[in-house]
Amino acid sequence: MDPYLIAEPVVVERAAQPYAGTARSVTMATLHQIADRVPWLIGRLAERGIAPAGPPFIRYNVIDMDDLLQVEAGVPVAKAAAADLPERDGIFAGVLPGGRYLTAVCAGNPEADVTREFLDWAGTHGMEWDVQATPAGARWGCRLESFLTNPAEEPEPEKWRTELAFRLSDYSTTSAS
Repeated sequence: MDPYLIAEPVVVERAAQPYAGTARSVTMATLHQIADRVPWLIGRLAERGIAPAGPPFIRYNVIDMDDLLQVEAGVPVAKAAAADLPERDGIFAGVLPGGRYLTAVCAGNPEADVTREFLDWAGTHGMEWDVQATPAGARWGCRLESFLTNPAEEPEPEKWRTELAFRLSDYSTTSAS
């Protein structure tokens, strides 16, 4: 197990979750630009009277490590809030898909090495991701990094806690325990 993973990954069944988000195309060098949108997004939602229903996340939709990453910053919201959220100011309503997810909590900022270890761990346990190759890069069914620690309140990255949650393929039958 990677030293940054706090415990063994586990498979959980997640219900579909409405969310509010904002999207960007970034490179690995500019990835921080989407994380920087989280406080802005939460502030804009607060102006509309919408409170997050869970921790904020970064959702990786399409990944081409050599070129562009299509990513979102988002926060879970109540179904009623999502229904009343008109798309404006770069904010939209969406739904994270339900299904089986492999999850793990990690210490610190989940840099590429931590994510790679998580992916490798799943592969050694026979798990397949909900992902497909496209000309634009790997398109993920749902790949999340949720901030369990608020970076604005804890300035030391090594003290952060982040949950990785990657949707498993419907064909993946192995489970972690």
